[in-house]
Formats: sequence, C-alpha cells, structure tokens
Amino acid sequence: MSMLKKWEELPENMRTPAVRPYWERLNRKRGQLALKRAFDVCMGCAVLAGTAVPMAVIAAAVKLDSRGPVFYRQERVTAYGRIFRIHKFRTMVTNADKIGAAVTVGDDPRITRVGKKLRALRLDELPQVFDVLKGDMSFVGTRPEAVQYVRAYRPAYYATLLLPAGITSDASIRYKDEESRLLDGAADPDKVYLEQVLPGKMRWNLRSLRKFSLMNDLSVMLRTVGAVLERE
Repeated sequence: MSMLKKWEELPENMRTPAVRPYWERLNRKRGQLALKRAFDVCMGCAVLAGTAVPMAVIAAAVKLDSRGPVFYRQERVTAYGRIFRIHKFRTMVTNADKIGAAVTVGDDPRITRVGKKLRALRLDELPQVFDVLKGDMSFVGTRPEAVQYVRAYRPAYYATLLLPAGITSDASIRYKDEESRLLDGAADPDKVYLEQVLPGKMRWNLRSLRKFSLMNDLSVMLRTVGAVLERE
C-alpha cells in the first residue's frame, strides 16, 4: 500500500500551492512508495535481528552510566503532522529538555559520557528501528523535528510531512558538521537553529522530495555509513 494520501485527504495546512508540486511528483511514484515501505519492513526486521544483542549491551551501559531511563522518548512530528514519541538511547541527563535548548551543541554539558560515544557513532539512533517497523519512520526521510520547530514552518516545509520522517537523509549527511559549527557557542541555539540551520536543511529535504526514488534512498543509506566512518 502506498504511503501517500490523496490530495483531498491531506490536513488543511498542507493543501496549499507551496505543497502541491511535491505531492504531484510523489503521486506519480506511488509504486516506488509502496516498495519503500516494504523495504523498510524487511530491512527493519533484519536490523533488529542483527542488533538485538548490541542494543542490550548499550542499554546496560546507558543505565550504569547515569541515573534515568534507557530510552529518550521526546515527541516528534512525522507524516501529515502526526505526533509520535521517538525511540532513542538516552545520551543526556534526565530532564535535559527542561534545563536547556531543544537542540544540542557539541560540548553540551547535558551529554553523558556514554552518550557522547553513542552520538559519535550514531548508535543512539538504533532503537528507531522500532519506529520504522511501526510505520512512524522510514530509514530515509526528513529527520523528525520537535513540535515547537514544526509550528514555525514556512509553507513549503510542510511538503516534508507528505512522507514519514527518516533516520537519515541527504540533509543529515551534509549538515553533520555544519550544524555543530553554527550552534556551538551560540547565545540562543534555538534561534540560530530556526533562522540558519533549519532553512539550510530544508533546502536539501525539499530537493530530495523532488528527486525521490528508491535508488536515491539506497545511495543516502550508503553515504550515511561512509559519513559515520569518516567521522571516526
């Protein structure tokens, strides 16, 4: 089954001239969208089978390193503006979102020792396989934003909500260092994110929507692995 809704079924704030061209492009690729979901389910099952033991070890390390839950379940936004609670290994102190900005800078004192290592290898995102299997996310797609940032979206940005949020994306790869450079030392990280980082990432997210194909998704996944290895 295709993940794309009919135009008249979209939320009112998405049925706009700014979103329409993106919907029309995706509407012509419903077959590939159905295959994309099938790929997510098959790959998700394979990843879960292969990482169950490592995730158990990571969970124990997170628990032993600092007080608090193993998972971080912040509310994020996925397809059609639906809110879900993302699965991530906790990499910060408990209640970090209440004692600082919603975005995280490189030397953020809220990050735990184990959390710093998990972030470097993006292992904190392994539990998002559960979100993929549930249908809240896809392996490739626009990274899910916090509710407060979606409320500040420009009209065209809502096009990124035509498909489920993703674990990785072209924007994530290209901004893996740029985001830290812009946010580190910022007096108001939230403001810098909204005014500088988000617009830049959205340009790439919208470009990816225009050029959507399964081959492009596979390319993004391979380049993500390369980017993680390069960082190390």
